[in-house]
Amino acid sequence: MKTIKIAGVPEHFNLPWHLAIENGDFEKANIDLEWTDVPEGTGKMCQMLRDGETDIAVILTEGIVKDIVAGNPSKIVQMYVESPLIWGIHVAANSDYSTLSDIENTKVAISRYGSGSQLMAYVNAQNQGWKANDLQFEIVNTLDGAVDALTHQKADYFMWEKFMTKPLVDNGIFRRIADCPTPWPCFVIAVRDEVLTKHPNTIATILEIINTTTQEFKEIPSIDRTLAEKYHQKINDINDWLSVTHWSQSQIKEDMLNKIQNQLFELQITDKKGTFASIVKAI
Repeated sequence: MKTIKIAGVPEHFNLPWHLAIENGDFEKANIDLEWTDVPEGTGKMCQMLRDGETDIAVILTEGIVKDIVAGNPSKIVQMYVESPLIWGIHVAANSDYSTLSDIENTKVAISRYGSGSQLMAYVNAQNQGWKANDLQFEIVNTLDGAVDALTHQKADYFMWEKFMTKPLVDNGIFRRIADCPTPWPCFVIAVRDEVLTKHPNTIATILEIINTTTQEFKEIPSIDRTLAEKYHQKINDINDWLSVTHWSQSQIKEDMLNKIQNQLFELQITDKKGTFASIVKAI
């Protein structure tokens, strides 16, 4: 049996992987798929790919594009979720901030440098006409770290997927003052080059299995209840999330990759652009 290590955030987007693992779908294909939850998010997973700590990452599109251009020896092999990620912009519930203009020139909590929470802070700054170079960051590592930072005024606002933070809003810990959707598909599947070279058939089989699972995912009986219970969400919120979330079984298109790279370059998040072939690998 071939062992393959995979990493992803402990969020509702990745339940299809857990269901396929629990159902023995990979095991039946002679693959031992070892899942690691990474609450720190994309920046941490980029480092894990670089260090060989994981073979595959289910990762934010903008983060892995940035890191591959910067030398990460990995490739995007497929889109995973083609719909945008809706980032909520959150402040402490008892803060004086109520609008986006209130948080200009304040400190933003991010999970780590190179994370989606940092990159989307730049996107939001551009959307609002703020000077991106003026952004100040407080590294908080995880969602729990963000709660601590905002509660104790170490940072002023925090951007994270709005449905995962909804319980914190409902419980009066955060207030969400705005949303900031990604202008691109939110999650892709990235694989280390070494693994692609040595085990292309295994990776192809993994993609085939997860694609079958995601195609049928919304039709699973009571999937909304399963998601709500597992991720501590309200049924209504889960159904809202399911209605705007669309998994993909396709490769990212070159024009979309160009759009992402152009925006990252314009925001000075990257200082160069890669070719389609240097970032994407068809399986």
